[in-house]
Amino acid sequence: MQGNNMDSHEDTKTRRDKEELSKIVVDCAYRMHIEIGPGLLESVYEAVLAKLLSEQCLKVSRQQAIPIEVMGLSINEGFRADLIIEDILLIELKSVENLAPVHSKQVLTYLRLLNLPLGLLINFGAATFKEGCKRIVNGKQDFVPSCELSPLFSAFV
Repeated sequence: MQGNNMDSHEDTKTRRDKEELSKIVVDCAYRMHIEIGPGLLESVYEAVLAKLLSEQCLKVSRQQAIPIEVMGLSINEGFRADLIIEDILLIELKSVENLAPVHSKQVLTYLRLLNLPLGLLINFGAATFKEGCKRIVNGKQDFVPSCELSPLFSAFV
């Protein structure tokens, strides 16, 4: 039987974990942005980031189907999440000159469909990492800047 204390402990643990995970992802992605730069396909950035995160002993799922339930039907063919880390954090990668508003909406939709708390939208095509990294929360505050996630990132802004 779970009581209120256990539920709040679980919430605190999940919150801490998603923040720790997002810091690790931002650190790795920032290093990639510096070392690799723009110009590669999203699939290359995805493969490299997945490998870096796996080397951090994280559970990484690539191209996971996002089920859609509509009109009494369950469909697993519509959307795919680029990366899901530890079944908590969704990562959507882009390699475009500029992010469009639809990209943030896409991540928020994925978060809602998967019932995940947090997503990162990372665009390796942006001129700076700060421009290309957005933190998206599934909840009251949907779009939050990601620049405070990582001390490593903050040192170079």
